[in-house]
Amino acid sequence: MTMITATRGPVPGDISNVPLRRTETGTPSCRTAFSRQSKTRWSDYASSNLIANSQEDPMMPQTRPSMTVVIPAHNEELGLARLLPRLLTLADPGEFRVIVVCNGCTDASATEAGKHGPDVEVVTLPAPSKAAALAAGGAMVRDFPVAFVDADVSLDARALRALVRRVTLEGFLAAAPERHLVRDQVSLSARWYYDIWERLPQVRSGLFGRGVIVLSESGYRRVAGMPHFISDDLAYSEAFEAQERTIAVDSTVSVWPARTWRSLLQRRIRVVQGVQELGAAGRVSPSSSTRPIDLLRIVAAAPSMALRLPLFLVTTALVRVRVRLGAPAKGVWLRDETSRIA
Repeated sequence: MTMITATRGPVPGDISNVPLRRTETGTPSCRTAFSRQSKTRWSDYASSNLIANSQEDPMMPQTRPSMTVVIPAHNEELGLARLLPRLLTLADPGEFRVIVVCNGCTDASATEAGKHGPDVEVVTLPAPSKAAALAAGGAMVRDFPVAFVDADVSLDARALRALVRRVTLEGFLAAAPERHLVRDQVSLSARWYYDIWERLPQVRSGLFGRGVIVLSESGYRRVAGMPHFISDDLAYSEAFEAQERTIAVDSTVSVWPARTWRSLLQRRIRVVQGVQELGAAGRVSPSSSTRPIDLLRIVAAAPSMALRLPLFLVTTALVRVRVRLGAPAKGVWLRDETSRIA
């Protein structure tokens, strides 16, 4: 396959000084599409959907994919080894064009991605930056709908097709799957927190926290020019009115939550920081906040949640105190390592 590599580290969001080179590896039957354009930003690529020097391998089938799948990956060798086989096993040849954007990887993420056939293209960026990875993948999109998929989740082709139907046949601009939290090895305190969290109305209806968002071409155009935010999935969710987005009940994604209460705290700090950032930019609606009435309704509907509510409230209060005191966000990707595959 053909891998595309940025040979010098970019300033996040700017590729004006980043020459890209092709590195041949594995089978030569992979489509490629990317090149350097001087004085052009990643966001300009994403918003205008420019594809420079696009090349099609004559050995490849010329049928167009039904959609594009963009997977940003930072040290996700094991996650990709789980996600890609499940995603592609039931897919028809050429049905999905999968673009894996490895950024700042020190493991074998790119090599792992390259093992999964000609429908997978690999882009490597030298610096870890999810914003740059999303924009680089977005710059290569030419077939819609487009799915943005986190490398540490798992879903199959049927789940993805169900989301495609929502944005092609039913007219939604954005769609996401039902969320299945995999609670193996998750501590009791973390499980109790998630028991409440999953029942919150904004968590049930929002596109965020699922690791998968599918956009129609019009939906993509709406978000392509947005600035980068810590909570990119919440920003995408808030970009659409309730009637413009949907959660597909016939599509499910497996998501691995934080395994310990301590790692849950760190993850929630990031979320609150992201919400505050969006709020300061005027990009978050009041309905995205948890209200006391929401918690009362959860307990009324499921009385067993009353035992879990104090832990949820203590966790929420502690997170807010930590954020108010200026808790640092750890790492460029700001992610929880306990939810990764051991």
